[in-house]
Amino acid sequence: MFVKNSKHEITCVKTSQFPQNDFWDITFVGKSNVGKSSTINLLLARKKLAYVGNTPGKTRVINFYNVNDELYFVDLPGYGFSSVSKNESASWGKMIEGYLLERKKAKLILLLIDIRHKPGKNDIMMHDWIKHYEFPYAIVATKADKISAKEREINIKQIRETLELDDDIKIIPVSASKKTGRDELWEVIDKYLVTE
Repeated sequence: MFVKNSKHEITCVKTSQFPQNDFWDITFVGKSNVGKSSTINLLLARKKLAYVGNTPGKTRVINFYNVNDELYFVDLPGYGFSSVSKNESASWGKMIEGYLLERKKAKLILLLIDIRHKPGKNDIMMHDWIKHYEFPYAIVATKADKISAKEREINIKQIRETLELDDDIKIIPVSASKKTGRDELWEVIDKYLVTE
């Protein structure tokens, strides 16, 4: 897809605020500080459209970014940040669940995993949840510039084995700072956008 224009359209804290139109969603989910905002900015070739915070756990809302007036990039709250309360963590979980089960517009879910680390229990839970509800998805391995090419190969294999991924599930290494992986990720997104 050629991105002609993109903008932040709405920030939601409850399902009743979701946009009411026929746009499909490309949905970004992952733990706090995994690089969701940076990946959105990379894909849209914008430096500061999606907010990139220095403090993990700050995104406690659902942000909708309008792309070409034909689809949304949806940034769900980051999960698994240890300093938030159990009540707050539970409310984030309900927000994510409410989005996925009530909006029913996710054309593709991109589960972001930090390539430097083995997927944690929250990553595994989110992956199991996505599979259980049979959402189409791909894995985005973020911060790929932080390790060597050999380590990337080893860690991608580790992600695949830990999540027990089927062979047809893509893992796309991405580096927002080096601007790598953008074309490969758009190729995956475009494939799902043309699939009815």
